[in-house]
Amino acid sequence: MWPHQGVVLARLPADCTGPPRLLGERAGSSCPYADMQLPIEHLAEDLWVFGYGSLIWRPGFAHLERQPARLIGAHRALCVFSHVHRGTPERPGLVLGLDFGGACRGVAYRIAATQRAEVIAYLRAREQATSVYRETLRSVTLLTEPERRVSALVYMIDRGHKQYAGRLDLATQLHLVRQGHGQSGPNREYVLSTVHALEALGLYDRDLHLLAEKLSGGRSPD
Repeated sequence: MWPHQGVVLARLPADCTGPPRLLGERAGSSCPYADMQLPIEHLAEDLWVFGYGSLIWRPGFAHLERQPARLIGAHRALCVFSHVHRGTPERPGLVLGLDFGGACRGVAYRIAATQRAEVIAYLRAREQATSVYRETLRSVTLLTEPERRVSALVYMIDRGHKQYAGRLDLATQLHLVRQGHGQSGPNREYVLSTVHALEALGLYDRDLHLLAEKLSGGRSPD
């Protein structure tokens, strides 16, 4: 565990590599995550989940509440080589992770206690296809009136993982996103959908917006 990171709940095996399904869709094969027993799954209280990328525009699970939220101590970054959902090991794409430092605006979802275990299993199959994230609990501020603080499930990047890309220049990002295509579709779609979702929240992410401009036909980076 890294200091001040939060509570690390699990490092999970890369066994479920299919594309993410919405809850209620039939799986083609059984997934070992459904059989894992962790204390967080069985707490008799609602679950909060913090989304900062595709979870903003495609959560894939039912929720009781959706609120704009802020997390302190980590920032959104295109820092993950995608080998499954938006690329392959041979032609990797590039997707978002929460990296250390700064702050991040996103969305927090409240899930009913009765759906807690099912949603956690779904998120593990979706987010942990290659175990590139660390599953943590972090304090998140709900930007409501008045503001509220909740403990939310968050997927942080594992900097020690081989798919951690670090900080890449714009030309490299553009190349990876243009080539990336995985089980969940083209990488370009992922970036543009995330930018549109951020704009709908009134948010501007400089790096993502600049990349989206290039993907939409802007001048190639020098």
